[in-house]
Amino acid sequence: MRDERAESHVARALGYEFTAPALLREALTHRSAGAANNERLEFLGDALLNSVVGIELFLRKPQAPEGELSRLRAALVRGETLAAIGRELGVGNALLLGEGERKSGGHRRDSIIADAVEALVGAVFLDSDFETVRRLIVNLFQARLEDLPSADELKDPKTRLQEYLQRRRQTPPDYDVVAVTGADHARRYTVSCRVAALDLEHTATGTSRRKAEQQAAQACLDALQGG
Repeated sequence: MRDERAESHVARALGYEFTAPALLREALTHRSAGAANNERLEFLGDALLNSVVGIELFLRKPQAPEGELSRLRAALVRGETLAAIGRELGVGNALLLGEGERKSGGHRRDSIIADAVEALVGAVFLDSDFETVRRLIVNLFQARLEDLPSADELKDPKTRLQEYLQRRRQTPPDYDVVAVTGADHARRYTVSCRVAALDLEHTATGTSRRKAEQQAAQACLDALQGG
């Protein structure tokens, strides 16, 4: 059942009043709730977010090379960041989900909240114009744009660990999958990261092999740097 008060709260948090409220409702409707859902708006919003955030970074970081700008943009528009923004807007409480998704806690899931944020951006664009949605996106990301990470902080843990070892003329680490558990739709990967020359090894578990490798690499970095 749709919560109109929660919808209104999201609109107020966005700082935007829809002339076509149906677009707001569509943006907050997950595909599990039926054929009329937010997937197309999500596609549009993703394109707008990448464009506007890219333009802002280009203007704010005039000396940054293309690779750094790309990493900064990826960090700003990634799912975790969008989910955090969605929670600030109260998106979870306003989502319309199918019964199964609702019972499994879909309103708290990062991916669903992040997708809804993209859909909201697309909905605002369709309800207004590019300049309006540009201002809205900049406002949503303002604090994050003013506190951008350094070039080194943008590198993922595996890259930073490899560079750390290279500077000390050590061989690269080895990554091995220790275990794979869970059903097909909920796999969990346990991966070890071993630096043989230093007799250092850490394991980590994640929802993908890549995530587990990154977490294991971070654990090794923390150990090497005394973190």
